[in-house]
Amino acid sequence: MNNNQQVKFIPIGGLGDVTRNMYLYETESEILIVDCGFGFADETMLGVDLMLPDVSYLIQTQKKIVGMVLSHGHEDHIGALPFVVPQLPSFPIFGSPLTAAFANEKFIEFRLPNRVKTVAFDGGDIQLGSFKISFIRVTHSIPDASNLFIRTPVGNFLHASDFKFDLTPFDKKPTDLAKIVRCASEGVLCLMSDSLGAERKGFTPSEQALEESIELEMRKCEGKFILTTYSSNISRLNQAVIAAKKSGRKVCFVGRSLIKSKDIAEQLGYMNFSKGFVIAVDQIRNFKDRDLCLIIAGSQGQENSSLSRVAHDEYREIKLNSKDVVVFSADPIPGNEISINAMIDAISRTGAKVVYSEVSDRFHVSGHGASRELLLMMALTSPRNVLPIGGTYRQMVAYKNLAKQHGLSDQNIILTDDGLETIFTKDRWTFGKKISLKNVYVDEISGEEVEQFVLRDRQKIAEQGVVIVMVEVDTQTGQIVDQPNIIARGFPTDEAKMLNKNLIQELKSNFQVKNAPVKDWIRFRKIVGDISERFISKNFKKNPLILPIVIEV
Repeated sequence: MNNNQQVKFIPIGGLGDVTRNMYLYETESEILIVDCGFGFADETMLGVDLMLPDVSYLIQTQKKIVGMVLSHGHEDHIGALPFVVPQLPSFPIFGSPLTAAFANEKFIEFRLPNRVKTVAFDGGDIQLGSFKISFIRVTHSIPDASNLFIRTPVGNFLHASDFKFDLTPFDKKPTDLAKIVRCASEGVLCLMSDSLGAERKGFTPSEQALEESIELEMRKCEGKFILTTYSSNISRLNQAVIAAKKSGRKVCFVGRSLIKSKDIAEQLGYMNFSKGFVIAVDQIRNFKDRDLCLIIAGSQGQENSSLSRVAHDEYREIKLNSKDVVVFSADPIPGNEISINAMIDAISRTGAKVVYSEVSDRFHVSGHGASRELLLMMALTSPRNVLPIGGTYRQMVAYKNLAKQHGLSDQNIILTDDGLETIFTKDRWTFGKKISLKNVYVDEISGEEVEQFVLRDRQKIAEQGVVIVMVEVDTQTGQIVDQPNIIARGFPTDEAKMLNKNLIQELKSNFQVKNAPVKDWIRFRKIVGDISERFISKNFKKNPLILPIVIEV
């Protein structure tokens, strides 16, 4: 082995804001990508639906992308695939059975060819260039989640994204502890570990405990029983289905994402239904409320989700009443709390009972290991270095404190940031350069990427209003013809009238240009914009978005 060899670890997303998980392992000539997720926009990002990892570095690199491996099927790890992959050169992508099925469904939705190949947990290793990868089964809040043991020219990395040690998972497939230990016996240069649960004490409770709670609440419910969770949480869907069967209720899946997940899980044999047990939305009216269990998409308060429409009485087939129970069986993704709380308020106004994490912890358990599980992973793998991923910065700091408890010294605990290279050799690590990363937004309506300046303009319109100034200018003389036309939005009625009248006069008085044929129309638009901006700022103490329109006559 060449002693000068090095491997760079570069997070493109996934540190500090939890979502948009995407990580690069890079040698002198090759790049391995781990995950390709998106993030949800918050309430400040007007008209924006999603946030994507910035792959400018991958587009510009001269190095060969040898492949991509996917840790599991959650949106924050696979959701950006149809947006990102078409921008990059062709390379193989691998995932576990459910992960590959969910990912390929995304390509189909975007009318792209299937790209993800299925890896069996009991199959062999995957060789991608100089990287050799083993998929290790772990428990999480989705079946077929995996940790990735990555062998490189300088040493081995365990990419332990999103895991917990649930000894009694719903699907009876616990974490493969033996394979973790077997791989770790080859040596672990660095453990890249989930850190989201680092602040929580003890162990995360098992999924098994939830089934009884769901059934008990369902039996007490006199009306419709409604459960909302992540569409990919197949275990939770199965638990609701079993409780419904025991309670004599029909099940209806509501929401495109949920129906797709249910169909994929059924095709893979992860969900099974007797004939006539699952009904369509338009069949709901044929059954009494107490005979229904509705599983509805929208647990994160998404504005256009099925649950949002139900909450605001906009869903023709589903009307809430005081006998109904709505259970939120999902943790809020950081940044979604305001949207979720607003939805809970809207449901509460209908008179329905709402059960959520602040009032009961009996209907959801985290998919992420708590502090003792994170320590257990360190004990099982004996890494030389650790690097927390998939958490906020404070959770990464909490993980650092756990690592120190485990006996690791400060120089073996790496806190990094998105875009910052961590360079590993056989014997040491050091930080490299910081890659410039920008926020990439996807428009809510068009589904296309939105530039940062567009978002700034939307924010300005929302806070300060918009003023459109239309001015006709004589092409031959450069002088204003007729009255300028002013359209103001975001101003009180009286202010808008005053603005219209006085800005017209201001433009006529201050629009001073030579009496000559117009050659530079851009300059004329700038003059109109500058006059309008100064006048509005001075007289109305506002800074709206100003759109000057100069019409040639």
